[in-house]
Amino acid sequence: MAQAVHIAPKTRVPMGTKLAYGFGAVAYGIKDNGFSVFLLLFYNQIVGLPAEAVGLVIGLALIVDAFIDPVIGNLSDRTRTKWGRRHPWLYGSALPIAITWLLLWNPPEASTGATLGYLFTFGLLVRASLSANEVPSLALTPELTSDYTERTLVVRYRFLFGWVGGLLMLALAYGVILVPTPGYPDGLLNPAGYPRYALVGALIMFVSVLVSAIGTHKRLARPVPGRPDTAESVRDILATLRYKPFMVVMVAALFGYAAQGITFALSNYLLKFIWNFSAPQFLFYALVLFASACVAFAVIAPIAKRTPKQRGAAACAIVAVIFGSGAYWLRYFGIAPANDSPLLLPVILSIIGIGNAAFISSLILTASMVADVTDHAARSTGRQTEGLFYAGFFFVQKSVTGLGIFLSGMILGAVGFPEKAAPGTVPDDVLGRLILVYGLSVAVLGALSALAYLRYPLSGREEPDEDGLAAVADAVQ
Repeated sequence: MAQAVHIAPKTRVPMGTKLAYGFGAVAYGIKDNGFSVFLLLFYNQIVGLPAEAVGLVIGLALIVDAFIDPVIGNLSDRTRTKWGRRHPWLYGSALPIAITWLLLWNPPEASTGATLGYLFTFGLLVRASLSANEVPSLALTPELTSDYTERTLVVRYRFLFGWVGGLLMLALAYGVILVPTPGYPDGLLNPAGYPRYALVGALIMFVSVLVSAIGTHKRLARPVPGRPDTAESVRDILATLRYKPFMVVMVAALFGYAAQGITFALSNYLLKFIWNFSAPQFLFYALVLFASACVAFAVIAPIAKRTPKQRGAAACAIVAVIFGSGAYWLRYFGIAPANDSPLLLPVILSIIGIGNAAFISSLILTASMVADVTDHAARSTGRQTEGLFYAGFFFVQKSVTGLGIFLSGMILGAVGFPEKAAPGTVPDDVLGRLILVYGLSVAVLGALSALAYLRYPLSGREEPDEDGLAAVADAVQ
């Protein structure tokens, strides 16, 4: 039986709550950056596994993830404690996140098959642990406020802290942790650095999860009226999947995250083998990504106030396509500065930074649209299933690493990129094929993302559209 829904008031969220809510994303940012930037490189170039096999294993883990996330979201929706629905999950996930992350980067010496099995197991456990935190945490978004614009301003803190956390670890990795030692002149290829990288990341992730839970406890950790109807679990999941506005947003986000996933999974290959970046230049790269996250945080406010979210997201996706792959098209057509030119670093990093700022902006608007979708669905069904909606969104969000590593592994295999290669030894024709396939992949995925955003049917200032409500009503009957 449908129950009365509890929609948050249209109020401004206190700055302290915004900061605490956003700080929890540091853990996901570290995981996301580690998976995207270093995991393929570590298991391919350090451990010595074939890139295609690593990509396939991560892709298989992503398939299992598709079943884990909705279960966690549904259980979170139906949790009833004195601390509410979400906070028991936030507190309980902190230690598993830290432990599984530490083990992922410390595989024992074993055969190729056993090591791939180890990667699958702990890669999946890391994802599941993060799901147990991130899905309930994201599901708090609609409970903070129902104001159309304020939601975007709240969500941007989560993206800012997520990027800051990931980029902080990236800067530490490039500048402090993955450093050269005798016998390993290239720090990225130094096996001794990765256990330290894992330990530092695990500690920061643990702290960020607990601090965020404690910081949002007073405002949001409260009992929810009503009793969960456990008999409707499968129907609620089907209703979520069939809700038209939600599916449109997820398709748009899937294409966008896949493009970003390829970019980050190949970043070390592109920067090291195409541009011949040195260790200080890698640090500048991390700083530019940090600056791009700050730019997105600043520009999203006027975009949200003046433009419907779907149009803003589509425009940002197009800018991200143009600039995200622009530097590599310049190299492909022989226009980019030479690798020893003083113009190389400012030109290439400026282009990359603009593209990344636009991409982050589109994803902030996407997360805000999901909050609007949950309210529309709740009013139509009398059931509040924010956890299920955000489970779907988080699954797509995690595709940035799963699909990215899978597709990147396929790309490296298709262009004939050698294992354990040294900079300067990869043939030019291989690098040319890598640029071409990468550039086309990002351009196509980004364009499809922009087109999907334009099909989003809700403005956020109206009642749910009839097609979407009909789909939900049919599914829950």
